[in-house]
Amino acid sequence: MIESDHPELSIGQQCKLLSIARSSFYYIPKGESEQNLGLMRQIDEQFLETPFFGVRQMTWHLRNDGHLVNEKRIRRLMRLMGLMPIYQKPNTSRPAKGHKTYPYLLRGLRVERPNQVWCSDITYLPMRRGFLYLVAIMDWHTRKVLSWRISNTLEADFCVEALNEAIHKFGPPEIMNTDQGSQFTSFAWTDRLRRSGVRISMDGKGRFLDNIFIERLWRTLKYECVYLHAWETGSETKAAIRKWMTFYNHQRPHSALGGKPPALVYWQKNDINQPDQQVQRVA
Repeated sequence: MIESDHPELSIGQQCKLLSIARSSFYYIPKGESEQNLGLMRQIDEQFLETPFFGVRQMTWHLRNDGHLVNEKRIRRLMRLMGLMPIYQKPNTSRPAKGHKTYPYLLRGLRVERPNQVWCSDITYLPMRRGFLYLVAIMDWHTRKVLSWRISNTLEADFCVEALNEAIHKFGPPEIMNTDQGSQFTSFAWTDRLRRSGVRISMDGKGRFLDNIFIERLWRTLKYECVYLHAWETGSETKAAIRKWMTFYNHQRPHSALGGKPPALVYWQKNDINQPDQQVQRVA
């Protein structure tokens, strides 16, 4: 997203416009040790089961499994993975300094049709010798994944790329819901939504259930795909995620959709203007 040879804007100016630190443009990750990568895999698996585990609980859990770890180490790894426990506490999902947050708009809202509400989130993808991050944009009503991107950093640019693709293919939604992470409070993300006339909704701090449908997507993806493999490269990871996303959208039966796959319901309800039989009321 940042052009080092831009004719008018310096790298510093571009970073400022995108609400990212200039140092991050030059940053080259050193990588993690094999032991830390193993710990991150275990943390990720446990977090799916107990998303309320903070640093202290996760440290105790790993110690009970025989790992000699301290809280400082686990805090660093959980921050690196972008994990946020669901209880109220200052955490890694807080917005960056100076970023505006928005209220949660979905409480009590009847979500009755495709493109009424979209949601987005980021998850951690373990590999054999490293890790990546995955962002997805989902239609709340039909659970269809509209777009996704993989990145080796948690900067906002790969999220904005996914958003641009979804809007280009399907048009803008009425509401976009995310957590309060720095990627989703960045100028690049919120400005793209505002320019498209989209109302911005953000989960309350530590409110895991506010974005529950995409959290369920991550759980399904990891147990049906990610944890069954040990990918060596980013290209292998991307190819496997693409294959699973296609399966999820077009073939995998979804219980909330009466056994139909998300893409079928999405296009049926877009092409046929009839009252929806499945209405979700957000708690």
